Amino acid sequence: MNKSASTLAPPDLQRELAQASNAQRARNLAWFFKTGKGEYGEGDEFLGITVPVLRKIAKRYTHLRLADVRKLLHSRLHEHRFTALEILVFQYEAGDDDTKRKLFEFYLKQARWINNWDLVDTSAPYIVGEYLASRPRDVLYRLAKSPNVWERRIAIVATAAFIKGDDLKDTFGISVLLLKDKHDLIHKAVGWMLREAGKLSQPALLKFLEQNYSIMPRTALRYAIERIPETQRRRILKGVFGKTAGQQATERASAP
Repeated sequence: MNKSASTLAPPDLQRELAQASNAQRARNLAWFFKTGKGEYGEGDEFLGITVPVLRKIAKRYTHLRLADVRKLLHSRLHEHRFTALEILVFQYEAGDDDTKRKLFEFYLKQARWINNWDLVDTSAPYIVGEYLASRPRDVLYRLAKSPNVWERRIAIVATAAFIKGDDLKDTFGISVLLLKDKHDLIHKAVGWMLREAGKLSQPALLKFLEQNYSIMPRTALRYAIERIPETQRRRILKGVFGKTAGQQATERASAP
């Protein structure tokens, strides 16, 4: 990201974003998103703009051509890239089938610039996931094996769209591929998606956890079971998945 922001952002949009900036918030965001040397967000720069404001601004620029969105997405400034992705999401939601295909393909080609967890999370389910909801999903399994952590996060977070459609197969399938991932941000994303899957089917989640408990990162496990009652959570953390005597007695008493 060595290009200056002024060469990348359309002037009117750049001006709006600059006017909404906040230096103190920018410093806080730089700390929050781990921009120090050797950290996952190393070198990222912030203007200090809240997400609601960014989305409000992005909505006014949904007319931008992809060439201009690409320039914005290549900016060294985090909020420029976030705004570019919000514009793409708005364009995708309003687009016809051909437009959606083009935006999906454009998104994947620009994945190297979708390089922080919030950038992935604000866009992957709404473009990649929505596009693949009714199509073959091989590309997600390829992304899950990518050396790029953000492409791996795209792979799992995109499945949020499938969960919304009552389809858990690929959430579980991609989670299996990522259970041995070394990056904490992947552990959190896997746990998050498993938790969402559990809202749809807790038995399916518990079966997955029991089958994969021995290789599952602790962070992913804790995220996955956040919505499960505390007593059961404690037992799962110890690797105990069978029903307690009390649960069995209750089931027997309620049986016809």
